[in-house]
Amino acid sequence: MMTQSLQNGFTLDNHYLQDLKGPVPVPTQYAPSLGVRRGSCTVEPHKDQEIQRHRSAQAAPLLGSCRGQTPAPMDVQMCQSIQPCHADHQGDLSAGQLLKWMDTIACLAAERHAGMACVTLSMDDIQFEETGRVGQVITIKSKVNRAFTTSMEVGIRVSVQDVREHVERLVCVAYSTFVGKPAGPQKVLLRPVEDLCSAEEQLQHSLASERRRLRLYNEQTFSTLLQDYHTLANGNCSSPGVCSRRDPLSAVSTEFTRVESIELVLPPHANHHGNTFGGQIMAWMENLATVAASRLCGCFPSLRSVDMFRFRGPSSVGDRLVFKAVVNNTFNNSIEVGVRVEAYNCEEWTADKPRHINSAFLIYQLANTPGDVPAFPQVTYTTQDGERRYLSAIVRKRIRMARKHILSCKEEAPLSVPWDKSNQVYLGYNNVAALTVMAGKQDWEASSISDRVGVYVHEEVELLCVQVQMEVMTSALHAFTLLADLTLRPLWDQHYLSCKEVERADEEETVYHIKCPPINGGKSRDFVFLLSKRQPCKDGDPYVVSLRSVTVTTVPPVEGFLRSEAKCAGFLIHSMGLNSCKVCYYNQVTSGVLPYVAGNLAGWSKSMEETASACTTFLERDLITTLF
Repeated sequence: MMTQSLQNGFTLDNHYLQDLKGPVPVPTQYAPSLGVRRGSCTVEPHKDQEIQRHRSAQAAPLLGSCRGQTPAPMDVQMCQSIQPCHADHQGDLSAGQLLKWMDTIACLAAERHAGMACVTLSMDDIQFEETGRVGQVITIKSKVNRAFTTSMEVGIRVSVQDVREHVERLVCVAYSTFVGKPAGPQKVLLRPVEDLCSAEEQLQHSLASERRRLRLYNEQTFSTLLQDYHTLANGNCSSPGVCSRRDPLSAVSTEFTRVESIELVLPPHANHHGNTFGGQIMAWMENLATVAASRLCGCFPSLRSVDMFRFRGPSSVGDRLVFKAVVNNTFNNSIEVGVRVEAYNCEEWTADKPRHINSAFLIYQLANTPGDVPAFPQVTYTTQDGERRYLSAIVRKRIRMARKHILSCKEEAPLSVPWDKSNQVYLGYNNVAALTVMAGKQDWEASSISDRVGVYVHEEVELLCVQVQMEVMTSALHAFTLLADLTLRPLWDQHYLSCKEVERADEEETVYHIKCPPINGGKSRDFVFLLSKRQPCKDGDPYVVSLRSVTVTTVPPVEGFLRSEAKCAGFLIHSMGLNSCKVCYYNQVTSGVLPYVAGNLAGWSKSMEETASACTTFLERDLITTLF
């Protein structure tokens, strides 16, 4: 997929580009390295031996600028004044029109880096923060963040500015993956992105690799996660937010939201390479997805994100494109719509043999006025395919949540509070109260449930909490006694190297220094925790063991360890009988804690379940090694 021809308002900071309406001239000094003949001839492909010679001898790109030359700036920018023809029925900038512009500028940035025609593989992680209005000016910036061997990531940032203001507001961010369009069967090798000057460029260069790694992991773990949720559904789990089937009498069938449309690809829909303009296809997909979502909620919701636009194959002028959209599932404040695009040429149309060329999953939210409670009607499935889409939407939501927090680069304010024995009562009360509030949150969603162990997650905007429930065959007092002594935790928790008592204020408050091993090639970490423990005040209350980071002057940072922080964590132990209890572990995920739970969130690790099983085994031993 390529972008359409250059439009008015497009700016490209390249001194070689003299005429926006004409072809981009190739500098003659680059002609030998580009394989370009002087004159009007086309680019000739390199031979295999020439490629190997270039790569081994001077590591020059296959189709790019020569070494020894100062590379031109890679930023590509588009400025557009939002006209009524660009707006939807409410006067807001149409998401479909914005996607057209984003695809245009992303492809031009990719082609500028590769020095040749490029093809879009996908557009990922599209997040809409707000929208523009008629009369405002939209600015779209695009840049190649990183080039791998045969593919590259292009970052896109969209902002809007009112003509009467001088402050830009972020509208959207997205990332596209491109490859060079080969002249033959062999893939095009790309030159790396060099001369990263700013800290932001270096950060995006690093994150591009992480995003690519996560995409590969997610593709590998999707089927495993889907099988886990099939098990949850078949187990008739009744926990809030779990994938158990909703009552068909009170929920709407997803089949009711199914929409189908057809478009004939005409010359105005083609890009400058003769294929159907990918941005136009995305605009058609967004339009149909909005119709499907509006069928469910009775109004036009707002597009908030796109899981992925995946381009599986090209189409051309004269093709018939059939678009199919349906609501897959609804969540607390969002709805997922799946869209599939099939292409037919004349022969395929007669024989009814479609080509699957595009897929996407679009996430919508209601545009609520202050005080309104966002709520979508609950949906259920009535077919086997509906069940697959219903459960797959839950898996994708979990993967999106994991990606969001793993890739988050927001700096946290210091979370530790200074430890002062004179202020012990206040710190201990806040420690216990924070854990109690976290445990009281509603709408925990099951991540995995196995024999006697369940893992749940809760997300609120930027806040992510995890909960692990364990059924333990021992008394609540016995479990409380063992869990309240943090020096015993290395015996069952693989993430604790050591735990040393720093200061004991009284029987209820103790300060500990914990050292943790490195994970996923990262640094070893250490924490300084205040542990506050409380026994039940009345029947039915749980035992409480709460933790939070504190600052102690006698425990400075340790060489070789990264001092990290936890805001709220701990255990609530509920008595279920004389010799049984339910132990619930909670943790509000911070940047220091995230490396140890990221694998579980993304689905490629079961370390939390394994640690919970080890904890259960430890607690069920008929041994009390500490005195209360």
